[in-house]
Amino acid sequence: MIPVLLLFIPLVAGILGFFIKDQKAASNWAIVASVITLLTAVIGIYAMPASMHQFEATWLPSIGASFSVALDGMSKMLVLLTAISMPLILIATRNNNYSNPGAFYALMSLAQVGLMGVFVSMDALLFYFFWELALIPVYFLSSIWGGEKRIAVTFKFFIYTFIGSLLMLVGILIVYLHTKDQSFAWSSFTNTDLTSGEETLPFFLFFIAFAIKMPIFPLHTWQPDAYEQAPTATTMVLSGVMVKMGLFAVIRWVLPLFPFAAHQFAMPIIILSVVGMIYASLIAIKQDDIKRLIAYSSIAHIGLMAAAIFAGGTLGLQGVQVQMFNHGINVIGLWILANAIENTLGTRKLSELGGLATKAPTMAILFVVLAFANIALPLTNAFIGEFLLFNGLFQYNIWIAAAAGVSIILGAVYTLQMVQKVLFGEVSAVTANATEINAYSKWVLIVIVVAVIALGVYPQPLIDLTKDSVNALLVIK
Repeated sequence: MIPVLLLFIPLVAGILGFFIKDQKAASNWAIVASVITLLTAVIGIYAMPASMHQFEATWLPSIGASFSVALDGMSKMLVLLTAISMPLILIATRNNNYSNPGAFYALMSLAQVGLMGVFVSMDALLFYFFWELALIPVYFLSSIWGGEKRIAVTFKFFIYTFIGSLLMLVGILIVYLHTKDQSFAWSSFTNTDLTSGEETLPFFLFFIAFAIKMPIFPLHTWQPDAYEQAPTATTMVLSGVMVKMGLFAVIRWVLPLFPFAAHQFAMPIIILSVVGMIYASLIAIKQDDIKRLIAYSSIAHIGLMAAAIFAGGTLGLQGVQVQMFNHGINVIGLWILANAIENTLGTRKLSELGGLATKAPTMAILFVVLAFANIALPLTNAFIGEFLLFNGLFQYNIWIAAAAGVSIILGAVYTLQMVQKVLFGEVSAVTANATEINAYSKWVLIVIVVAVIALGVYPQPLIDLTKDSVNALLVIK
């Protein structure tokens, strides 16, 4: 029953939100709904019995599709990430003004419905439904409230994701025809009569759709433009949570459904992921726009997780699941800082900034902590995740791990370069009259920084939450 509530609460909030016209009222409504969703997720996961973590009802019995939703270790992790991220995003950007605010916040709530649905679906057709539902609100959010180039960029985003979705739908139908009971249930999809040779086509149909969403090289070209042009609150959803749909889907659907194909094509996929990490890191070093720098940084981090997924092994898969949560929290913190800087100073260009540490010392401290987390410094939450990821890659192939390790050095270069250009050096003409960030952003960042340090010192709760699902996946494989 808990998964149903996690879908129902933001759905009702989104539908009713369209009728709210006042900026403050619309913002408050969305924040309250997101906090209720968060409380439901926390209480449901930690205080309710396992029987409350699943629900199944008849949906389309004639074709074997059911409304089947459940919470296991991996979906719990990402449900928590989604539930935590939304109030943080909405509170931190509360001072942002939007035309037709009711529609903006309603679409944000509906995007949360789609994300939650993707993470709890245990039926392939239902999974596809929520996959599309998550994308549609983001399309309108970006095309209506985005930047000057929003139309062209959003159209590119739509084409990429639409093609990927069509490929996945074809893949779902192929697997469905090979199920023994003509059912879309996850249990039926993991027990088909597909031979090892027949796995190749549906494997690539699924994988390309998910690779676009992550994204990994060379299917990444939509991402930096989309992150730059989308309204910052939407970019936070895209970068913090939505890209995890692709990683999650590979673990949930690709590995169990196509174990032979996943093993056969693991090496080229890992190589592409590592190439993408190094490529994105090199491009990030050259960026002058802080939003594009964070965007390319995200590609590098996702590439490492994608490589670890296909490297397999307990440690690597455990690291992916832990890092999906940690990366989501960390990158949202960086986007909040980028949003605060742009709103306060009217620029995102690193070349126009400088000396902010003397003008906004609190922001500078928060900025440095999140920068350290971005390069996985020990005692930050990202350290344990990256340690497990590289351990998994090392066990798979030492040379692959060494090549991926180059991205750590490059990541330190562009992250510390960003810190130096924003916080230190001479105060520029733009930053001469800078002030501290607003209270909403400051307190949200403090919460994030506390989580970064707490999970860096004691990451065991994240590991405990997902270890059973990792072990179950390895048994299936």
